[in-house]
Amino acid sequence: MIALLLGNLRYRPGRTLLTALGTAVGVATIVALLAVTDGIKSTAGELVRLGRADLGLFQEGTSDLTASTLPLELRARIEARPGIQRVAPVQLLVEAVPQDSSALVFGAEPESFLAKRLVMTSGRQVTGDREVSVGDRLAASQNIAVGDSLSVQGGVFTVVGVHHSGIFFEDTGAVITLAAAQELTGRPRDVTTIAVELDPTRRASDAKADLGAALPGVIAIEYPEEAVRAGASTQLIQDAGTVIVVMALIIGGIAGMNTMLLATLERRGEFALMSAVGWSGPQVASVVVLESLLIGLIGAILGIGAGVLGSPLLVDALGVGAIVRTDVTAGAVVSGLLVGGLIGVVSGLYPAWRIARLRPAPILAGR
Repeated sequence: MIALLLGNLRYRPGRTLLTALGTAVGVATIVALLAVTDGIKSTAGELVRLGRADLGLFQEGTSDLTASTLPLELRARIEARPGIQRVAPVQLLVEAVPQDSSALVFGAEPESFLAKRLVMTSGRQVTGDREVSVGDRLAASQNIAVGDSLSVQGGVFTVVGVHHSGIFFEDTGAVITLAAAQELTGRPRDVTTIAVELDPTRRASDAKADLGAALPGVIAIEYPEEAVRAGASTQLIQDAGTVIVVMALIIGGIAGMNTMLLATLERRGEFALMSAVGWSGPQVASVVVLESLLIGLIGAILGIGAGVLGSPLLVDALGVGAIVRTDVTAGAVVSGLLVGGLIGVVSGLYPAWRIARLRPAPILAGR
């Protein structure tokens, strides 16, 4: 059976490849969108856990977390709530480093737990307003060392240290003082987020509910999924992705079915001969479905490769390349294979039904 199927696919290699490419487009779209979605979740999780905080506070209803704006005066009110151990206001600067537009710059107070938890691999921590500490990944990629100068949103800062935290965006970004970051943004009384560390005896869910009730217009986030739902732009990307996936499935299924129908009708004589020598209708139909399944899987493999390579381009096209990195998971690859197989099976059902109903005698007689 396998030899028969492979032989049939090789019989018309051009048609097989074009049919597979139709499936590949749909699978590539799905894999790329899943990679972006998983990347958004990963990004959100790291942004709400800066400094390994228990909670991250952001402006409610903002388009995305990086656009959040909170008044710094909230700090005293937050510290007064039960179970709050420490807070760390953070001003986030996006696309502020000309050498690497994807590097995020964090403005934090030198004495905050966020700054204190940075492990210095060389140099020292930031103390002055014209000093900057760079993550070890950024330092390696841009060949930055202690004593160099770094431009941050038009200002020149002296690199006094290289740090590591284990958090991707801190290790690929830079840290300056909160005062310097506020000066660069022109908003000396505002911050992007406030990281919150809880007392060990305080449950995060209780603290989150308490802060949400006490601070109107502020949302407390604990998990990455909550951050994705909180950002209107990321939610829009997910919703648009769902629509595109459905459309890709429909278009891929219709195109594949049309091609398989033409291919099977051209081979009516072959199928009639199979029926004449004893193949039952379901057995003949299974050949068509299995051929379509194999083509779908070939398309899935091509689509997965295209999706992996194209997902960074999709991030750039969506305008979130500076704050989102793609994350191709095993789940995305498995989903691509399943979708490719599903498109193949669905594409082959109607042609298989048509072939199973053919009467071999008239076809073999040349009618």
